[in-house]
Amino acid sequence: MAKAIRLAQTGGPEVLRCEDIEVGRPGPGQVRLRHVAVGLNYADTYFRNGTYPVPMPSGLGVEAAGVVQEVGEGVTHLAVGDRVTYTGFIDTLGAYCTERLISAAPLIRLPETIAFETAAAMTMRGLTSAYLMRRIYPFKQGDTLLLHAAAGGVGLIVAQWARLLGITVIGTVSTEEKAEMARSHGCAYTINYSHEDVARRVREITDGVGVNVVFDSVGQNTFMASLDSLKRRGLMVCVGTASGPVAPFGPQLLAVKGSLHLTRPALADYIADPIEKAQLADEVFGHVAAGRIRIEINQHYALQDAVQAHRDLESRKTTGSSIFVV
Repeated sequence: MAKAIRLAQTGGPEVLRCEDIEVGRPGPGQVRLRHVAVGLNYADTYFRNGTYPVPMPSGLGVEAAGVVQEVGEGVTHLAVGDRVTYTGFIDTLGAYCTERLISAAPLIRLPETIAFETAAAMTMRGLTSAYLMRRIYPFKQGDTLLLHAAAGGVGLIVAQWARLLGITVIGTVSTEEKAEMARSHGCAYTINYSHEDVARRVREITDGVGVNVVFDSVGQNTFMASLDSLKRRGLMVCVGTASGPVAPFGPQLLAVKGSLHLTRPALADYIADPIEKAQLADEVFGHVAAGRIRIEINQHYALQDAVQAHRDLESRKTTGSSIFVV
């Protein structure tokens, strides 16, 4: 019997249950996959609390790495024993388990140079960082970036990538410990939002000009400060809503604050094309394998500790990436 985390209703972390499941044999286009490590992402809490509605009962988790155990009819690009990783959305939901059936389509061959634990900690975060750095804005050396949640999983990867490109990163954090981590991974400056005015400090750091781009994964609590941190015609990138959704506003606000641009991208739209997905994966795997980008796995949990893992995630106790070790 395999083990899986399931939920019968939406709610807080306490709705998560560890259950025995029968996996069965793969159907056409599927593989049976044994997980070695499973990713823990903030987006998982959105499925759990109903922000992202899915039919109940449901599994949880969209990212993991493991070994192919059996292939179904029509699967020609994978074989038993292949090392793979994956991330996605509804198409990969159910990753919190020891074994599963999954469509072969989202699976990415994992280079021998990347450990399973590293892959589980970085596939979603790495691909997210890749599209942010390579597809959203034509970054050039000397540009400035305001990066919220700079000590988080995506934040630490983005900060390192930006440093490689010669971009000045200003990272926001909640503690001095997180500030030290952010600076050690590429942030030239940090702002502790628990007692500092973010927009004011950005203006001070940039001599009143503001930043070219903001990556804002916090949402409701930081949205206005993010807009106020941008230079004229700057780009606001709403990456997530950890503090809640942004309140409705009229587009005139963007004109008033300097003819600003705004986008709300989703990873799924940047990896929908298999060729583009492969390009982004190759680039991030290449950086990690070469040591140019380090993946910090600072929290390890057992699957049966999913309730505590979600509590830690939502209370912002975590830094870097978190994984379940299967």
